[in-house]
Formats: sequence, structure tokens, C-alpha cells
Amino acid sequence: MKPLTAALAVALLAGCASTPQKSATAAKPFDFTADPYPGSYQRIQSAPVLLQHATVLTGTGTRLDDADVLMRDGRIVAVGNGLETGSDALRVDATGKWVTPGIIDIHSHLGVYPSPGMSAHSDGNEATSPVTSQVWAEHSIWPQDPGFHTALAGGVTSLQILPGSANLIGGRGVTVKNVSAVTYQAMKFPGAPWGLKMACGENPKRVYGQKGGPSTRMGNIAGYRAAFADAAEYMKKRKAGGKEAEGKRDLKLDTLAGAINGDIRVNIHCYRADEMAIMLDLAREFGFKISAFHHGVEAYKIADRLAAEGVCAALWADWWGFKMESFDGIQENIALVDRVPGSCAIVHSDSEEGIQRLNQEAAKVIANAGRIGIRIAPEHAIQWLTAYPAKAMCILAQTGTLEAGKMADVVVWNGSPFSSYAQAEQVYVDGARLYDRRD
Repeated sequence: MKPLTAALAVALLAGCASTPQKSATAAKPFDFTADPYPGSYQRIQSAPVLLQHATVLTGTGTRLDDADVLMRDGRIVAVGNGLETGSDALRVDATGKWVTPGIIDIHSHLGVYPSPGMSAHSDGNEATSPVTSQVWAEHSIWPQDPGFHTALAGGVTSLQILPGSANLIGGRGVTVKNVSAVTYQAMKFPGAPWGLKMACGENPKRVYGQKGGPSTRMGNIAGYRAAFADAAEYMKKRKAGGKEAEGKRDLKLDTLAGAINGDIRVNIHCYRADEMAIMLDLAREFGFKISAFHHGVEAYKIADRLAAEGVCAALWADWWGFKMESFDGIQENIALVDRVPGSCAIVHSDSEEGIQRLNQEAAKVIANAGRIGIRIAPEHAIQWLTAYPAKAMCILAQTGTLEAGKMADVVVWNGSPFSSYAQAEQVYVDGARLYDRRD
């Protein structure tokens, strides 16, 4: 089985969102997502690998006992019982182990707030204006951040790196594979669209309240509307052609136009249910689609609407009480969102420490759900860490589940990943073993 080409990777993602794989030189006046800094990711070559006799959580809601996973040429070839392969394969006895897809963190600041945490490394917030949609988080990424390696040891194989939440509109985020590299381009996930980071509530008020505003929530909304109104007018002129389309290019409005077109995924830091509802109305007004609300400690209050509108909720397991806007946060939040048919609940980190234990964050959700009488099976819970973030990030056609043809992003755990004693023993990215706890 040959590895998928970049062209096929783009084709697989068609219909989810346009992908930023077009060269800048080929861009038309209305092409808002041409990438002048395209990714150069190349998978690490590896012999075929056959994991044998494991408990496998496929990420599709299925559990397989005494099962095998075969990886070849960077892809999953097969998942099932009693698989056979050639003598060239590396056979791994996974008896007593559990195997899952690689964990995907939809909300990370690794590389833009690297370790050690100090002002010289603080590159995640361009806190110079409430709207900085012209900045791209990828241009701040330091690939040598040791946090990438500790995240890999926690089973994280892909992550979306976002700007911080100081601004109303903070800029573009980027999806990367968790591999060692000298440049961020060598980490960029092939075919993944950009994310746009926005923020509601207290953060923009706190940062800009003493800088001329916005200083209120109504000021926040006015700021979003003004920015998207400008972008809509800019799009109209660009698409019309002629002299109007030949005007000065506006990098800030390019990003917002890409969001309106559906080519850039919108991710919104938002805590309160009423504010999430307003942002859904704002999206309807200007014609963009919200991919996910992040943090959303009151998501349980509008879980039905989120499911109905196809909006994911990327949430903490149990962070609450540290701001007034998180006053109504509850430990059962993810479980209550998740139980609504058609929902998309995600466990995220927003932390260089939490990203190392996302499996145990999900275990907290299972435990808290059990206390209110909701039983959640491991084969379902793993989707909060794999398939659902992949769906929200528009990379589910490539990763997030253990299915034939997908990237061989795989974790071998010493037991159930939802145990207090869980450890990732081996982590594979595109079929190459990049982490071995015993090495």
C-alpha cells in the first residue's frame, strides 16, 4: 500500500473545508488562503509493524479484544483478529496492553509559549490590537520546545497550536504532527486547514479595558461585527474583479474572508452559555461556521443547540471557579454535552502539563459521569481524544481512528488508558515508533 500523495490528502478533505495548499504565486484576487509558507512534512520511514493480541479501541466506538493492528508505509493496513503479514514486519507482543489512535489536542500553545516559561518565550498573544487576524501562530512556533516531547510521551500525535485569548480575534492557528523538526513547516499536518482563534468575555475586556477598549461585552460584540463587516466588503470587492480587486491586499481581512468562505475553521474561547448563543447568532449574521467552542464551562446549558448546529465543544474535565464567567462550571459538563444525540464533545488541554495526561482528564469525565448515573464505556470515551477533535479540525479523513488507509498514528498503553496508572509505552506517528518508554 503506497502512502497517500499530498493531492489525495487534499481530495480526502474536500467537503470538510478547503485546504491551504495553494501556492501564493497561483493565487487569484479572491483566493484568501494561499499559503506562502507551505508545509514540508515527510513521514519517518519505518519497517511494517504488527501489534498483536491487544485490547483495541478503534476510535469509532468499537472495542476489539485479543486483536491486532497492522501498519505499513505509514498507514493502517488492517485491524482485526489473527492478522498475518510478511517476514519483513516488526512483531510487537501487546498481550495485556491496550491500543488506541494517537491523541489529538485541539487546543494547545506548545511552541508559542514554550518551556521554560519566561517573557523571552512569550509569543502567543499579539496584544497590540483587539483584532489581529493577520498574525499566524505558526510564525511563533519554536520546534525545540521540550513540551512536544513530553506530550508525545502522553500519547499525543497531532495538535492544533493556537494564539492566546487576549484578543477578540487573535489570528490563525495551525495543526501539526508531533514530530521533531528544525522548522515548523516540517511539522505541518498535510492538508489540514488553518483555525481562526477568537475569544469572548473577560479576557479581551481585561487586556483592552485600559487601552481604549473594548471594556464591556457589548464592546466585544461590536468589535467582532465591525471586523467581519469590513471583511465582507473586502470580499465583495475582491470577487468583483476589475480595479477594485486590484487594491492593496489586507492580510487581516484575508483571514476573516477565509473564515467566511469556510476555508478557515473558527475556534472560539467562550465560557458562558449566553455568550456562546450570541456567537452562534454572529456566525449566522456573517455566514461563517463555528467549528468548536473552547473551554465552554456552561456548554451543558446549550448542549441541544450545539448538537443541532453541528458545533463541537472542546472542554476541560473539571476546571472551573477561577473566573466569574466560569462560576457555573460543573464537573459533569462533558458528560452532559456528550449524551445529546449528534453531539461532539472533546477533552482538550490548554496546558503544557495537561497535554501530558489527556487520557486521565478523560478518565475524570468517566468518573464524574458515573456519580450521576451515566455510564460511559472506554470505546466511546476514547473518541473525545481522537475522532472528535479530528472531526473539528477537519482531519478525520486522515487520522483519529484506527481504520484501513488512515495515518498510522497509534498508542500502545500498559493497560486501560483511563486508569490512574496508565502510561503510554509506545507511540507511533505515521507507523514509525517515535517513543518507547523502555528505550
